[in-house]
Amino acid sequence: MKKIFAINLGSTSTKVAYYEDEKEIYKDSISHDPEEFKDCPTVFDQFEKRKKTVLDYMNEHQISPDELDAFVTRGGQTKPVRGGVYEINDEYVRQSLSGDYGVHVCSLGSAIALDICKERKALPLTVDTPCTDEFEPLARYSGLKEIERISSFQALNHKAMAKYYARSINKDYRELNLVVVMLGGGITVAAHKKGLMVDGPDGLEGDGPFSNNRCCSVPVGPLVKLCYSGKYDLKAMMKHINGEAGLMAYLGTTDIRAIEKAINEGDKKAEEVLDAMCYQTAKDIGAYATVLKGDVDAILLIGGMANSKFITEHITERVKFIAPVIILPGEREMESLCLSSLEALEGKEEIQQFI
Repeated sequence: MKKIFAINLGSTSTKVAYYEDEKEIYKDSISHDPEEFKDCPTVFDQFEKRKKTVLDYMNEHQISPDELDAFVTRGGQTKPVRGGVYEINDEYVRQSLSGDYGVHVCSLGSAIALDICKERKALPLTVDTPCTDEFEPLARYSGLKEIERISSFQALNHKAMAKYYARSINKDYRELNLVVVMLGGGITVAAHKKGLMVDGPDGLEGDGPFSNNRCCSVPVGPLVKLCYSGKYDLKAMMKHINGEAGLMAYLGTTDIRAIEKAINEGDKKAEEVLDAMCYQTAKDIGAYATVLKGDVDAILLIGGMANSKFITEHITERVKFIAPVIILPGEREMESLCLSSLEALEGKEEIQQFI
């Protein structure tokens, strides 16, 4: 029997799961009051507090780190790598905590995993990291020689849901062509071709449809003029496009339930804005279907906003001619971390080395 413990760090939560072989024994999300980290200047300074949270949980549930076969975490921000299972080493942690490839609290997970596994039999692992890059050459061209399109989106949940869907129809993920649409805090659409994410967005800094508080793809000329208008410095502009845009800019809220309530009460502006978000998402789905040359087995709508009937119906009516639309709300990241690690421990999937 293989014992696997998984963590997934978010800005205000620490998600944990414990599996014995394929069986989920525990799964929880531990919430953090922002006050807890008020003495931490950066997210990287949260290491000791986050590690203590994990160890306290393990102690409370009588899970011994000494008996684990793997300790797996959502990956950090590093140089681009292909998807799959990786063993975490010193270089992986160094890059994750450098900030050179982006700053996100998930990067701390790699440091915690390596630290807990030191002098223990457990392997420190990560699966389908945020820096997963499986682009084909044509996907990298932007039209500006100085700028290359990069892969930066929720790779773990994209692949987790794609694999889950494949299992549900008794298929191998590597047999399918899928367009996967993550409807979360950001909206990211990607083309999955026979097990590889061959094209997708830089969801962190600007591709795709507008979403909760992100503007994403906007007309280039007006954006450049706004940058030089004198109204914003670099920091303020980055916050403006990722924090103050999208639904927040148009409606003053990112609460989908509140927006739907307003629509049901006759708010035509709210209806038009939400429909515009769906419209842009549908356009992206159409675009990524062309990457697969129209050979699309299914379109998967995943993430928290896939619980919204308004959103899923308005997207579906525009794209159902392409392929069947499958609605899979939420995420299966913890399941994917544990089951992918199990396959690696059993030799069914390669444990790759980060070099």
